[in-house]
Amino acid sequence: MCRSRWRRPGLILSLPAEVVVIGGGNAALCAAITAREAGADVTVLEAAPRHMRGGNSRHTRNLRVMHREPLAPLVESYVSAEYLDDLLRVTAGRTDSKLATLVIERSEEAFEFLSRNGVRFQDALSGTLNLARTNAFFLGGGKALVNALYARAEALGIAVCYEASVEHLDIRDGRVAEVHWRSGEAAKVAYPSAVIAASGGFQANLEWLAEAWGPAAANFTIRGTPFATGTVLRDLLNQGVASVGDPAQCHAVAVDARAPRFDGGIVTRLDAIPYSLTVNRDGERFYDEGEDIWPKRYAIWGRLIAQQPGQVAYAICDTPATKLFMPSCYPPITAGTIAELAAALGLPDRSLERTVAAFNDACPESGFDPSQLDGCATTGLSPPKSNWARPIMEPPFVAYPLRPGITFTYLGVQVDAQARVQTADGAPIANLYAAGEIMAGSILGQGYLAGFGMAIGSVFGMIAGREAAGHDAA
Repeated sequence: MCRSRWRRPGLILSLPAEVVVIGGGNAALCAAITAREAGADVTVLEAAPRHMRGGNSRHTRNLRVMHREPLAPLVESYVSAEYLDDLLRVTAGRTDSKLATLVIERSEEAFEFLSRNGVRFQDALSGTLNLARTNAFFLGGGKALVNALYARAEALGIAVCYEASVEHLDIRDGRVAEVHWRSGEAAKVAYPSAVIAASGGFQANLEWLAEAWGPAAANFTIRGTPFATGTVLRDLLNQGVASVGDPAQCHAVAVDARAPRFDGGIVTRLDAIPYSLTVNRDGERFYDEGEDIWPKRYAIWGRLIAQQPGQVAYAICDTPATKLFMPSCYPPITAGTIAELAAALGLPDRSLERTVAAFNDACPESGFDPSQLDGCATTGLSPPKSNWARPIMEPPFVAYPLRPGITFTYLGVQVDAQARVQTADGAPIANLYAAGEIMAGSILGQGYLAGFGMAIGSVFGMIAGREAAGHDAA
């Protein structure tokens, strides 16, 4: 359905929009609002129905913001150099430092843009996150963010077409000449002056995931929107647009294995790992659960679990530890002994008992402090646990089953600092811009920093909207 003055169901029509925005999440809406405020007629083509609008932004919680002094609700300061250093550590340097710096230095402007357009913020959550200084949380979560931006877009007169699936951008003579899309059974064509692609990655396309991951992809959970099928991304790459990013890299977290296959959202993520030990289906540990604070490590655990047999793992802890992280939306699996817990999980006889015993023996007698990197590390254990190594001693013992939960993929289109989409020979396509997850691979080579995806989407959405509105159709 197209909620605009140009609604003509069942007909092939030409939208009189100067700017067409493909996608309906935060990046798309930041682009649409910016372009409209600059004076352009704007139409948003959102693949989802209205009640599922907003892409992965529906499932977000916060925005990472640079600030030189307290900026309510953010405390203290978080300067550009520290922000960039955090990013370089989680990506192991696999980033475009020019574009990354651009996002970081304009993230405060993005915070102000969202505030000005109806988004409200609240104090940071506590527990494993430790983000009060760096991340501004959306009051009401991602759905409230999305609803606020849609309300603003509609008040500005932006046309929003729901269940509008873009199938092809016809690139001729170095520019997008036509946008082919479908609304129900009706095929439609638009001839805008400029196009902004903000349609996300390909994580909901299981066949494409299997190309990158092989049969393991069959065991992945897609915690993000089911509408990110990569149709626009694939279409652009097939027409010679420059790609960036590794198709096997993605934002992948550990989710409860009982979560739905698609669209479970952020509530299915499990934050128990820093205060647990984590084993595979053989009952063996495979990575340092206390390597760093959780906001800098939570997005690697989906990938780690994806590399384990059967793509399944289990977080194991005791009752006192359950007070240190947000509870799962699913009940814990509990037992009075480790052997009974292993039986409930279907793990091999004695394997979990041996792993827990070896872990407990390697833990120090004191020094545990869940409020910070405490250096409370195991001794003589491989892999080590570098922080929060506390013995698992007090029953009932607790377990959560884990699966890889894919939020978004990193393969995308290459852009420059003006958000212009590049061809393989390095030339920009004259009237095509990109924002959000479809271009995030330009900055995120691997790893993830909490709230940085929203910073990329907001900043490049604003840039793309401004550039598209100013594009000279001639």
